[in-house]
Amino acid sequence: MKIQVKVIPKSSREELVASGDIIKAYVKEAPDKGKANKALIELIAKEYGIRKSNVRIIRGETSRDKVVEITGDMRRPETRKR
Repeated sequence: MKIQVKVIPKSSREELVASGDIIKAYVKEAPDKGKANKALIELIAKEYGIRKSNVRIIRGETSRDKVVEITGDMRRPETRKR
């Protein structure tokens, strides 16, 4: 499954929020040396109940707008809607 994600780094919280067809990912880490990307992968894996190795950024490594591929058996995430 592929999802579009907009990352909001240096946030005071860590959560996924559904906003139309895009998921906004609030992460506490700064976009420095891939720290925000790592935090994004950890957050998605936690919310979907899968291993981090099943989450891969396929587009947007250096951008806030990303396409993330999720593989494996997963549960529905508990995202808030805006």
